[in-house]
Amino acid sequence: MQWTLVVPLKPLARAKSRLSDTADDGLRPGLALAFAQDTVTAALACPAVRDVVVVTDDVRAGRELAALGAGIVPDEPGGGLNAALTHAATVVRASRGAGRVAALNADLPALRPPELARVLDTAAEFPRAFLADIAAIGTTLLTASPGRELRPSFGPDSRARHRASGAVELCLDAVDSVRQDVDTGDDLRAALALGVGPRTTAVAARLLIPEQ
Repeated sequence: MQWTLVVPLKPLARAKSRLSDTADDGLRPGLALAFAQDTVTAALACPAVRDVVVVTDDVRAGRELAALGAGIVPDEPGGGLNAALTHAATVVRASRGAGRVAALNADLPALRPPELARVLDTAAEFPRAFLADIAAIGTTLLTASPGRELRPSFGPDSRARHRASGAVELCLDAVDSVRQDVDTGDDLRAALALGVGPRTTAVAARLLIPEQ
């Protein structure tokens, strides 16, 4: 019982603008790429994951993530996050069959393969399921079983929208690494406390991150 994960990544130059209080314009693209690299590396190491497909139009990100073993799908619709995910899920199923598909955030630098496996194994019990972020407002993972559309509704208050769409919320403890996305300086500090991957560690060492 394995999954194909679809990971959306916007152009690095426009990524992580809410981290401007922590990382300047010169560092944010590298930080966003490091998040994605650590996320993809951990996901590929998860026994429940068959493969990872990144949907992006960023040439540098595509090259670096492909080198890690991810497939790359261009963001052909150019219609935002949810359109990109829907497009990528369609491409994946056209080439790999109607298997299990999940959308996973690209900014989970503390991701642990065993925790991800636990979430995915639980999600397999439902037609569609999702995991809320650590703030219990957004979503870090949305899954669809074979024959079911992903129907992503990421963005502000996505937890409420995914629940309203009929997706089952996964209420699991001890999976913080799958819930801790990074949008703000406080998020980054929390992820660092959990223990991030080596690429994020290297880039974060160049930042001035005050204690909470």
